[in-house]
Amino acid sequence: MAGRAIISREAAETLAIQALTFLANQPERLARFLATTGIGPDSLRKAAREPLFLAGVLDHLATDELLLKEFAAEAEIDPLAIGDARAALALRKGDKS
Repeated sequence: MAGRAIISREAAETLAIQALTFLANQPERLARFLATTGIGPDSLRKAAREPLFLAGVLDHLATDELLLKEFAAEAEIDPLAIGDARAALALRKGDKS
């Protein structure tokens, strides 16, 4: 993986929140996400503070190539950054790998 930057946990959280905002900006996208995760709209703000929930947001994007590409284009990032951010969020605090 030469040439790929390591993303910090904080940057990964920021990207995941940006992805959640992207989903929330279109009611159909948000409804699909909520239906897939089983979380209610009233619990969304609280859940968004949890790294594993944020990882789930990125997982959701990664399962739909078109959605992933749309978000990556809007965010002006390489789609592969989603996987890097997902990996950073999956690590427990204090883990290095």
